[in-house]
Amino acid sequence: MTVSDNKLKTKNPVLGALGKLVQNQLFIPLAALLVLVLFNLIADPSFFKISLDQSSAGYPVLSGYLITIIDNASELAILAIGMTLVTSASGGQDISVGSAIAIAGSVVLRVLCGTDSRPTELKAPIIVAFIVCVIVSMIFGAFNGVLVAYFKIQPMVATLILYTAGRSIAAWINNNELPIISEPSFGYYGNFIPGIPLPTPVFIAAACMIIIALILKFTNLRLYSQSVGINPYSSRLNGINPQVVKLITFIILGACVAVAGFIKVSRLSTINYSVVAKDIEMDVILAVALGGNALSGGKFNMTASIMGAYVIQFLTTTLFKFKVNANAISAYKAVVVIILVVLSAPIVREKLMQLKKKIMPGSGVRKEVA
Repeated sequence: MTVSDNKLKTKNPVLGALGKLVQNQLFIPLAALLVLVLFNLIADPSFFKISLDQSSAGYPVLSGYLITIIDNASELAILAIGMTLVTSASGGQDISVGSAIAIAGSVVLRVLCGTDSRPTELKAPIIVAFIVCVIVSMIFGAFNGVLVAYFKIQPMVATLILYTAGRSIAAWINNNELPIISEPSFGYYGNFIPGIPLPTPVFIAAACMIIIALILKFTNLRLYSQSVGINPYSSRLNGINPQVVKLITFIILGACVAVAGFIKVSRLSTINYSVVAKDIEMDVILAVALGGNALSGGKFNMTASIMGAYVIQFLTTTLFKFKVNANAISAYKAVVVIILVVLSAPIVREKLMQLKKKIMPGSGVRKEVA
C-alpha cells in the first residue's frame, strides 16, 4: 500500500471560471448591461433597431435608441475619466461638474458672441473658444484641487463652493443673457458632421479615451494616484508628492469638464444656465461606482468607469422609452446607488467571501491507496 504525495485540485473548473469572472471588476457593469439588454429584448425588441434617416439638412444619419445612448453618454463617459482619477487620488468626489459645465459653456459662447447675444457671424474662431474654455475650466479645477490638496478640505465640501456658485458665475459671464449662435458649423461638434452618419460626440469621446489610455500607459499617473489614494503618507516616503498628484487629477477633470461643456452648448447652439448638465455629477459618480471602483480612493479601472457611464445612459434611455416620469428617474437611479453601497459594505463583502468559500472550496490533498 503506497500513498501519493501529489496534490490534486478538487476545484470544479466551471465554478473556478465563474469565480474569476465574478472577481473581475468589469463584472458589475457587464452584468448590469446584460440585465438591461435582456429587459429590453423581452419588453420591446424594436429598442435595438437602427435605421438610416435624413437630418433636417438632408444628410444621412443613423437613428435609434442605441445611437441615442452612445451619443448622450459621450459627455458622461468623458467626465467619468476625470472623476475616476479624482476619486482614486483624493478619496472623494467633485460634485461641482454640472455647474462647471455651465461655466465652460458660457465661456465658449462669450468668446464666440462677444458682447452681442445674437451675432450674425462668429467673433472668434471656434478653436480659440475651445482653448479658452479649457484654460478656464482647468483653472476652476485647480481651485478645487488646491482646497482639497493643500487646505485638506474634504472633496465634497470643497467642491460644494463651485456647485453653489457656478451657475451664477456662468450667467454673469454673459450678463445674464442667453446667447444664440446661428453659425451652422458650430453645431457640428454636438450633432452631426455633414456626410458622417454617426454623432460627432461619439468621436470626441473616443478621442478622449485614447488620450487617457496613452497617458496612463506612458506616464506614472495611474501608479501615483492609486498610491496617494491608498496611503498618502507612505507615498510621500517613496518620493511622491500627494498634494501635486491630487491637484493634477482635479486639473484633468477640469479639462474633461471643458470638453463636455463644449459639446453641451454645441448641441443647441445656446445655453440655459439653470438646466444645462443638471444633476450630471450624480450620474458621473454613479458611473464610477458602477465600475466597481472604491469611492474611498485607491485602485481604479478606467475601462469599468467608462462602461459604467454607458450603462447609466442605457438605464436613463430605457426609462424614458417606457415613459417613466422624468421626476421619478432619479428614484430608480437611487435604487442602483443603494444596491452598490450595500454590496460595497464590509460586512456584506465578508458574507459574500464566506459564501464563495462554501461554493468553491480551495485545493485539497487526496490520498491514493494502491
